[in-house]
This record gives sequence, C-alpha cells and structure tokens, in this order.
Amino acid sequence: MRVGRDVYQHQLLLERTANLYPVLDALNYLGSIPWKINKKILDLQVELFNSPDNHEDLEIPYISQEPLPVIPKDATVDERTKVILKRKLMQKEQRESHALRMEKLYKLSLASHLRDDIFWLPHDIDFRGRAYAIPPHISHLSSDSNRGLMLFATGKPLGEKGLEWLKIHLVNLHGEKKKLSLQGRLDYANEMMSEIFDSAEKPLTGNRWWQQSDEPWQMLACSMEIVDAIRSGDPTSFVSHLPIHQDGSCNGLQHYAALGHDFLGAEQVNLTPRESPADLYTTVAKMVDKRRAAQAADGKEEAKILEGKIHRKVVKQTVMTVVYGVTWVGGRQQIARQLKGTIPDEHVFACSNYIVGLVFDSLAEAFKNAREIQNWLSDSARQISRAGKPVQWTTPLGLPVVQPYHVNTEKQVQTMLQSIVRKTPEMTNPPNVREQKMAMPPNFVHSLDSTHMMLTALHCQRHGITFVAVHDCFWTHACTVDVMNKLCREQFVALHDSPVLENLAEEFEEKFGHLRYECMHIFSLNTCVLKWCSQLQRILSEEVTYWKNWHGAVCI
Repeated sequence: MRVGRDVYQHQLLLERTANLYPVLDALNYLGSIPWKINKKILDLQVELFNSPDNHEDLEIPYISQEPLPVIPKDATVDERTKVILKRKLMQKEQRESHALRMEKLYKLSLASHLRDDIFWLPHDIDFRGRAYAIPPHISHLSSDSNRGLMLFATGKPLGEKGLEWLKIHLVNLHGEKKKLSLQGRLDYANEMMSEIFDSAEKPLTGNRWWQQSDEPWQMLACSMEIVDAIRSGDPTSFVSHLPIHQDGSCNGLQHYAALGHDFLGAEQVNLTPRESPADLYTTVAKMVDKRRAAQAADGKEEAKILEGKIHRKVVKQTVMTVVYGVTWVGGRQQIARQLKGTIPDEHVFACSNYIVGLVFDSLAEAFKNAREIQNWLSDSARQISRAGKPVQWTTPLGLPVVQPYHVNTEKQVQTMLQSIVRKTPEMTNPPNVREQKMAMPPNFVHSLDSTHMMLTALHCQRHGITFVAVHDCFWTHACTVDVMNKLCREQFVALHDSPVLENLAEEFEEKFGHLRYECMHIFSLNTCVLKWCSQLQRILSEEVTYWKNWHGAVCI
C-alpha cells in the first residue's frame, strides 16, 4: 500500500485485518497480465523524436532554437528590463523543455530495451484502495504516447464481434463521434475506412487523419490493428493484442446516483439503457442557460452579459469535480478560466461567480439525494475528527481505510542565508478537521470505485478474461469486451445491492459510539436503492441489450 511515513494506524489495521485475500487476489491478477511493446509505434516515436521539427502535439517534447534577445546598448531602463524578463522566461521554458525531452528519451530508451521482451507490471494500492502500476515510466497509467506503446503479450482471435469492437474503439479514441450510438459509431468507422488505411500505411506522409484524434497514438495503433485484421483475409481468426478500453461515464456521480436513488441523475450518467450515451456536461450547460435566460428576462445584468456564452466546456470541469468536493471558490476559478477572453475582463469575476451558483443548483436538482449524502459524509467526518480521531471505514471488500490528514508540525530551520519553516504532517498530531471533512466524500466514492474494479477483476479472472484497469477505465481483448461488460454491470449492481451507507453508519456508531449521527434519512435512501437495484437486476436477467451501461462499460 502506498502510504506516507508514520501512518501506524493504517499499518496496525492492515495487520489486524483477518481477510484481505479478495484485495490481494485482485492486485495479483492485475499484476499477472503480461505486456509487450508495440514496435511499429515505438519506431515512429523514435523517428519523430530524432526529427528537428516540432511535434509537441504528439507528446514529443521540443526545445526551441530561437536565440535569446540581445540587450541594445542604447536601451532605456524600461526596455532593458523587458528584454531581461523575456530572456529569463525563454531560459525557463528551454530548461523545462529539456527536462521533458530527457524524460521522453528515458522512456523511449526503456521501451527499446524491452521491444523484444515480455514484461509485467506489479500493482499496489493507495490508502483508499485505488490500484496503480508500480513501474513509473512504462505503464498503462500514463499518457497517450505511452499507452500507444502497450500491447497485451497474449493475443486472442477477434472472433465474430472483435473487429466491430476495434472499430468502435477507434471512433471512441477519435472523440468527434463518440456520442453516437454503437451502431452509429460502427457506421462512421466503415465510412472512414480509406482514412484508416491511409493512417496505418502512411502515418507520416499521408493525410494524417489519426493526428486529429483526442488520443492520436492509441488511435494510430488501433488503425494498424484494424488494417492488419482486414488484410489477414479472415478477421475472425486474426490474433489481436490491442487492449480495448471501456471508460466510466462521470463515475463518481454514477456511484452517488446509485447510492441516492437519483433517477434523473442516473439517466444523465448512463445508468439507464439508451441508444446513444447521455452527456451530463451538455445537459447541465442547458439547464444553466435555461435558468440564465429566465433571469435575463427579469433584468439581471450578469445573465444578459452571458447570453450565448454558456456551453459544455464552460461547466465541464466544475461538474466533473463537484463529486470530489470542489468548493464554490474552486468552481468559480474553473469557470473564470473558461470565460476569460469571451467576455470583458471586468465582468469575469461576477459572471463566473454567478454561473457557479447556477451549476450547483442544476446539479442539486439532478442529484438531490447525492448532495444529502455528501453533506452527511462531511458532517460525520467533522464530528469524528473534532473528537480527535481520524476518519476510518471498511470497504465492501474488507479493506480498512484511514484518512491520513493530520495537523502539520512546524520546525524552523535557521541557515546562513535565511530562516525556513518546514511543515510536516505527523500521525501523532490531532486530525486536520478541515481536510478530514473535505476529503471524506471523494475518498469514500474512490473506495467504492476501487471495490467495483476489484470485483470486476476477480470475476474476469474466474472467467479466464484478460483484465487491467486505469481506475474506472477497464481494458480487455476485443473478443471479450461483451463478457467483461456483463460482468462489470453485474458487479456494479451487486455492490449497490448491499446496504453500503447503512453499513458505514453502523461502523461509525461502533467505532465512534460517543458521537451523534443523524443517519435516519440514509436508511430511507437505502430502501430506495435496494428497490432500484432489484429493478436493474431484473433488467439484466431479461438480457436487454444496453447501448450505454452502468460504469460506461459499453462505450467511452
């Protein structure tokens, strides 16, 4: 487990926990998947790295060769100051670019060293149970250029639907059409077959359609896999090594919607069947703009200024981070960055402050019970930490979690030049009430997310399916996507079919019984959750085809 120093509470809990085998088995399975390097992608990246041209859009760091400005002899004081500042800025950028380029060189050198080998990626977890690959340089928990280098060492024939999943995966990576239905994305891939062949056969001299993608290197690797499968003559027998991703759709809000029985929210985060995936960010943007239009008609100044300015990108980051405890100030700053340049600077603060309120109100409307759960989690953490105890709970898989947020110890160090104050969190210090309170909702959801991933991993292992994960993004072979999707849904239902919040409240009462908890409304919420999960289970048993499923397991 990835823990800081002196976290003896967590170490003692782990030692006393009788049954950690499900967690350990899941980690062992994640680390047992063999990998190999995609030699075609590696050779292309090395070629671009050695090229004198700028390819920063492809994650190839570039060091500018622009000469530093020279200070004119007859320059005034102001002119001299401006030139000096520009020189320092250029030198800083060159140093940063050099560091990034050396890091990329190291990764390419390591990949070249492994190009003919099979390797494994052992995993560990953080204090919430989220799994990470331990090797820091070559792993699937990295950037697009690194992921493009990764292939499963064990290949599997595509089978009847494998080629279709390769095409859908390619459209998802491209990004432009990923909100279409599965059939719509498949049709789009078939329409673009000429571009797919051009990208695979002439990646640097052709039309370079793959470079328009959100994930260009992974898209290029997928294009090559599709072309190789088609050229094999029998795609169903073609042995594919390319991982296919199934990503979560606002995963934190999915868990909150299930916990709180928010039907409207569940529809927006794709917990209900539909032909095309819903887009929560677009929906919230429309809700915000509707409220703005009504207030503009009443004469509100900010509402008038923002006419035509509220769209998906403005609200996306705030909506994405609200489940992780973003504050009003943080949300305002996120929105202000998006508004800058679209409205006069003197109105950015007031308008961003206005929008963040509308965003929170819109989310509260769609996820009413989720907000109540967040407030209950925060209030519970505040009471526990005020009593001098760090917040702790046990995940449904039996992993003990302890929040490691304590008051810093300050130590003043006097040197010849200056006095430095070093702040270090010590586990023997009292809990930091503010951090314990703010971190509780996101950490609890992360622990549920990790539990769902591990449950899916264990059942995939039982079914003989290759499985790796980047938190809420699950990877497998193209031929086993359908099976993994089914297991992913079933484990999500199984997780939320248990009284998660009831168990948490009971654990709080048992460990911190001298505190008071207002948890009666939680029990009524869980009654609804049980009813809703039984409906989801009934739908699964009827084998209804889901175009967009829980946890986003059908499409990105």
